[in-house]
Amino acid sequence: MTKEILFAGFGGQGVLSMGMTLAYAGMIEQKEVSWMPSYGPEMRGGTANCIVIISDKPVSSPIVTRFDVVVALNQPSIDKFQKAVKPGGIMMYDIDSAIHPPTRTDILLVSVEADKLASQLKNLKVKNMILLGAFLGVTEIVEIPSVIKALKQVLPERYHNMLDINQQALETGKESVAENTLLNEVLEY
Repeated sequence: MTKEILFAGFGGQGVLSMGMTLAYAGMIEQKEVSWMPSYGPEMRGGTANCIVIISDKPVSSPIVTRFDVVVALNQPSIDKFQKAVKPGGIMMYDIDSAIHPPTRTDILLVSVEADKLASQLKNLKVKNMILLGAFLGVTEIVEIPSVIKALKQVLPERYHNMLDINQQALETGKESVAENTLLNEVLEY
């Protein structure tokens, strides 16, 4: 089992944190991992993405151009990376940020109401964790308790008071895809 994943969005959306958290969670579960960030010179508002590879075998290279899963947090990322999903792969995206949803028919498209769900949790900063939870609900690549342990390593200690809301966001995201009966039928097929 090897999964090659791309998380993409604007700087400041927590894209790099999503990837790093997933990579740490993979290490906690004794998997082989690679995490490679890429970002523009801007601190916020510029492009940001990261490649995460999780495998049960050693990862030979962190450089990947075609992905099993792309998680896009904004329209420019949808536009730029939908072509990079392997046929039969998954593109997950924030429907609330999508002006033009992806159009490919040879991949599984998973929309998540990340802004709406974050608003319901009364914290828009957890939008990235909602999408990560939805990703885990679809891929089941690592378990949420491993992600929480990873967050303790990734988040600076001054943000550890956010661990509970992050866990709620992960579970909310996972539940949001679990309730999607059409998606579940496709995944069970």
